[in-house]
Amino acid sequence: MATSPLSDPHPFSTVLLATDLTSASGAATEQAIELAAQLGARLLVVNVIDPGRGGLLRPLNRVRPVEEREDRAAVAQDVVERARQAGARATFLVWDGDPGDGILAAAEAESADLIVVGTRGRTAVGRMLGSVSDYVVHRSPVPVLVVRPDGDEPD
Repeated sequence: MATSPLSDPHPFSTVLLATDLTSASGAATEQAIELAAQLGARLLVVNVIDPGRGGLLRPLNRVRPVEEREDRAAVAQDVVERARQAGARATFLVWDGDPGDGILAAAEAESADLIVVGTRGRTAVGRMLGSVSDYVVHRSPVPVLVVRPDGDEPD
């Protein structure tokens, strides 16, 4: 007899943090670390480099793909270390490609049970999720937790 995720006392064995590795995703990072530690789950930090956009960590005119990957891997490793200090098992992946598709592919390949994403703060009544967050929310076969930035209260 199969058990449903709701009847399983530990339904989340892998929490995937989809992050752009900037301060804008800080609240989502903290939430994912806390969840993984509390649940005894593995935290998988995923960052996808979109080749169609400039580097997030370096000025566009100074980005070399190798340097961008190295920079992102270093920042992702810092998140992994913070997660380990909090008591979670943690690893990271830095991929190339479309961010939304890459996040979903990583979730499937790594058997993620939950995806945690941040969203850009918008305080207007017509607030919308960021395009990547929105894409993941609408296409993910597993639950997605969307975390607003600190101080971004709902309207």
